[in-house]
Amino acid sequence: MGGARVAADHKGAVKNRAWIVFVDESGVSLLPQVRRTYAPRGRTPTLRHRLNRKRACMAAALGYHAADAGRGARLCFDLRPGTYDTAALIEVLTQLKAFYQGERVVLIWDGLSAHWSRDMRAWAAGQDWLTLERLPAYAPELNPVEMLWSAIKTRELANLAGDHLADVADAAEAGIGRICQDDRLAWSFLAHTGLKIHPPTPQN
Repeated sequence: MGGARVAADHKGAVKNRAWIVFVDESGVSLLPQVRRTYAPRGRTPTLRHRLNRKRACMAAALGYHAADAGRGARLCFDLRPGTYDTAALIEVLTQLKAFYQGERVVLIWDGLSAHWSRDMRAWAAGQDWLTLERLPAYAPELNPVEMLWSAIKTRELANLAGDHLADVADAAEAGIGRICQDDRLAWSFLAHTGLKIHPPTPQN
């Protein structure tokens, strides 16, 4: 909770105009995400796959306006083969800049080395639209994007035994589309963390 409060209070000029954006990365592969399911009694469901370990990585940015909840939540998503390094994450943040069209962003993410590498900090120092803040160590439960991953992996990606990474990518993008269609889901992910971005309305 402290991490988000620090971000929201970082410089009064930023506080009233910025988007508070949480970012996280996750991985998917052709190995199915095994989850509970229903089946007729006596017919144990089985998954058949090729034991192919090809992987893709995905990153999501969930944004909430610091002062105006009426502007809704915003979700930006990136998926690519391999893993994220500093260069790939800078590409993602460049897309994020275009997504927010020059608005101020306070970006909150964890202590992954690529998030705070020398090259990342040097690049961020030249971005007048961006402020980086770090989540407390060992506190993934404070990042609402973790709930987004859970929502996709327990539904669209659950028990999916695809033949190609494109099958997994299509399913992940379908999950992102579902979440984008229901603004309440993005706010429920934030509520699950226990964080509050907007101050309570004063009582008369």
